[in-house]
Amino acid sequence: MGEPSREEYKIQSFDAETQQLLKTALKDPGAVDLEKVANVIVDHSLQDCVFSKEAGRMCYAIIQVNNIPMMALVNPVYDCLFRLAQPDSLSKEEEVDCLVLQLHRVGEQLEKMNGQRMDELFVLIRDGFLLPTGLSSLAQLLLLEIIEFRAAGWKTTPAAHKYYYSEVSD
Repeated sequence: MGEPSREEYKIQSFDAETQQLLKTALKDPGAVDLEKVANVIVDHSLQDCVFSKEAGRMCYAIIQVNNIPMMALVNPVYDCLFRLAQPDSLSKEEEVDCLVLQLHRVGEQLEKMNGQRMDELFVLIRDGFLLPTGLSSLAQLLLLEIIEFRAAGWKTTPAAHKYYYSEVSD
């Protein structure tokens, strides 16, 4: 199961002009104002939490094309991650899964570009883990795993891999 192709992103809910902007950003990020694209994606994600996972994939695809600098996306991506780290979002496994998946994908790069915001994000994640109000066991496990992943320099140690994934691979 690979990444969706650029044509498969679910952007039908946008108006025609915005759809064209997003398609252009996915094909040729240098041809558009990436800050505008990021703001459109973030605004829509904050209004439609189901879209936020798709938004993360779109942002990831945009920053992987032609090694375009991620600077225009840093704060909007952080805004989405902060939204996913709020207590009401942490109570939903799907949103925790999305948060952790995106941190696995771009956490290290985000931290290099703005380490202070990453520290603030992980305070929320840590608090969400330590003060579980309605967190499922899976959500707690995912949060613990991402805390350890960052602590290990954004790498999975053999011991962590065995602890978190041995059940899955057996």
